[in-house]
Amino acid sequence: MIADENLLELARDWKQAGKKVALATVVSTWGSSPRPAGSQLVVDETGAMMGSVSGGCIEGAVVREAREVMDGAAPKLLEFGVTNEQAWEVGLACGGKVQVWVEAVE
Repeated sequence: MIADENLLELARDWKQAGKKVALATVVSTWGSSPRPAGSQLVVDETGAMMGSVSGGCIEGAVVREAREVMDGAAPKLLEFGVTNEQAWEVGLACGGKVQVWVEAVE
């Protein structure tokens, strides 16, 4: 696992290598949340990823959204929590809430 402070360098390196890249950042949490605000996940067009926004429970959903953003969709604010039906699908039934901003790296 790469240190959080090196994720932006990795995103830059992937971008300079000609890859499409997206960055997901935890922007807020409430209650029990696996990762604190500021945690990041870098994803490339092949689905390769480094970092974490949830300790694994929502990464699949975040990667799907990241791929859409890399393909031209607008940046997105994703929200997962116990009141969100999707939270159970992705495994975030721990009583918390997390918001993740997903954007393409230009």
